[in-house]
Amino acid sequence: MTAPARPHDCLARNDWICGAYLRTRRHVLLEAVLQHVRLTAVSVLIGLAVALPLALLARHWRWAAPPVLAVTTILYTIPSLAMFSLLLPLYGLSAALVVAGLVLYSLTLLVRNILAGLGAVPEETREAARGMGYGPVRLLLTVELPLALPAAMAGLRIATVSAVSLVTVGAIVGFGGLGNLIYAGMNTYFRAQVLTASVLCVVIAVAADLLLLAVQWLITPWTRTGRG
Repeated sequence: MTAPARPHDCLARNDWICGAYLRTRRHVLLEAVLQHVRLTAVSVLIGLAVALPLALLARHWRWAAPPVLAVTTILYTIPSLAMFSLLLPLYGLSAALVVAGLVLYSLTLLVRNILAGLGAVPEETREAARGMGYGPVRLLLTVELPLALPAAMAGLRIATVSAVSLVTVGAIVGFGGLGNLIYAGMNTYFRAQVLTASVLCVVIAVAADLLLLAVQWLITPWTRTGRG
């Protein structure tokens, strides 16, 4: 007896790599990518807006640094499923639940790196600026924060890549971007969907990291001069 012929359609064969899946599901993929990018961007921007004041507070009042770092570190150690479960009574099954969780996760990376950048500013640079009549606000905005940018950007890059990964967990509440497709594909063993969505997650993470690296290169010209 001859073996039955394999289907010519890669979707019918359930192949891992399938051009027909890309053609027939492109709108679904685009919607998932946009949701993934939107959730990541909003979470990281809010995290940065919260982390900067916390880092400045910890820098100004040294006694505040240990509790701030301790709390943000504890938040980072909470498993993602547990984090979303703890936030569920506050935000319900919504995109805000995913954003809130990602913001809390980003704090430890952002606060630590901003503090490290501020701490690395040479004291003689501060003294020179004060000798030129710089007040505390002007010193912070024109001297300390610019010099802290490389370390802060490093933390922002790590937080962004981490957020791209953690967004997928939001699929448990229906707001996981590409994670929705990954989880649905795993439940039905839809190979092309699982592989395509996973690859797109990697592409988003790499693209975001390269974009932030380019931004860092543009806004810190003195680091290029120093290396040259």
